[in-house]
Amino acid sequence: MEEIIIKAGQLLLSLSILVIIHELGHYIPARLFKTRVEKFYLFFDPWFSIFKKKVGDTEYGVGWLPLGGYVKISGMIDESMDKEQMKKPPQPWEFRSKPAWQRLIIMVGGVTVNVLLAMVIYAMILFTWGDDYLKTENLKYGIECSDLAKEIGFQNGDKILTIDGVYYENFSDIPEAILISGASEVLVDRNGETVSISIPSNLIEQFIDKNESRFIGMAWPYIAQKFDDGSVAEAAGVLAGDQLIAINGKEVLYFSEYVKILPSLAGQEIQLSVLRGLDTLNYDIMLGETGKIGVYYVPPTELISFDHRDYGFFESFPAGTTMALDKLDSYVQQMKLIFNPETGAWKGLGGFISIGKQYSPEWDWYSFWNFTAFLSIILAFMNILPIPALDGGHVVFLLGEMITGRKPSDKLLEYAQVTGFLILIALLLLANGNDIIKLFN
Repeated sequence: MEEIIIKAGQLLLSLSILVIIHELGHYIPARLFKTRVEKFYLFFDPWFSIFKKKVGDTEYGVGWLPLGGYVKISGMIDESMDKEQMKKPPQPWEFRSKPAWQRLIIMVGGVTVNVLLAMVIYAMILFTWGDDYLKTENLKYGIECSDLAKEIGFQNGDKILTIDGVYYENFSDIPEAILISGASEVLVDRNGETVSISIPSNLIEQFIDKNESRFIGMAWPYIAQKFDDGSVAEAAGVLAGDQLIAINGKEVLYFSEYVKILPSLAGQEIQLSVLRGLDTLNYDIMLGETGKIGVYYVPPTELISFDHRDYGFFESFPAGTTMALDKLDSYVQQMKLIFNPETGAWKGLGGFISIGKQYSPEWDWYSFWNFTAFLSIILAFMNILPIPALDGGHVVFLLGEMITGRKPSDKLLEYAQVTGFLILIALLLLANGNDIIKLFN
């Protein structure tokens, strides 16, 4: 329960920051162009609001429905669908009375500040914590594979050489290059031999269907560092420094494999084999109901050579900008797959449950800001999509007006707004429906 509260708290804080910044992106240029803003709300307020206070012409408030937020700009057909106001003659302080270029700046302001915010957050992450990354050549123990990766030909311990002839220096780029970028062939070093693995064209669909958390990852051995109180492994004779190598005579070399196997053997007696120096020792262990053996592992950072770079204040900004743009490009590639019905990637679209799961179960500021920056990228991209009711839909009509010199009719804008809302509701139901299906599965 505590973990759920911590994750929910992080999600609400992220959404609050991003929504307020996004709406300020509309609010500030609107005020600069002397356009009246009637409401500025964090979260939506159908029927009632948690808090509201009117200052000047603007009512500031907090709604009870945490699905976003909004600013209500006078003389604009938006989510409020205020048709009565639009029947009155245009007033000089209204959105519809402003030149098209000013209206365009007001509409793209939210997306712009979300991208800028992501750049700033990534810059400050690099300035505060620096950047730790793993070079592919330093992957000492190779990769550990999901069940799907094994099915298509990968094996635990493989070392990635090239993907479609391209060498990737940073290991973190490799899973995406295989899953998202449409790779067809991966060459691996397997015990000194070069092996070619063909990647099926529907890999992403298979990955989503299996509902696996990752495709491949970094492998490392399970070396005992210390023990829990009452550890059954320590009681049997396992010592710090021992490397766990087998269960019931079957070779099990990597930590991730023990995480999968041991719970399935809960309540049973097993034979655990360890390597101590040059000697292989066997211990009979009775597992409890959880299947845990009470052994803390030596972390991979102590076994594998990671590269670290620190950034000065000023050099962190171009690096943060590059990081934000790379994340945006990656997300665009993922969305291309989702909007392509042939890939089946739409089944991987997730809602609030999926988003909440991405947060750390403990309050970790590094991971919090990292994911908040990525959410800011997502919010910017989703809002600029040319769907009526989103910022991108308004931008399309404004660009059309600037090119043709003719304003679309209010009736057309009203119909477009309703259509856009129906599309958004359908996407919302699809994303959160996928989450519910995954819970039951």
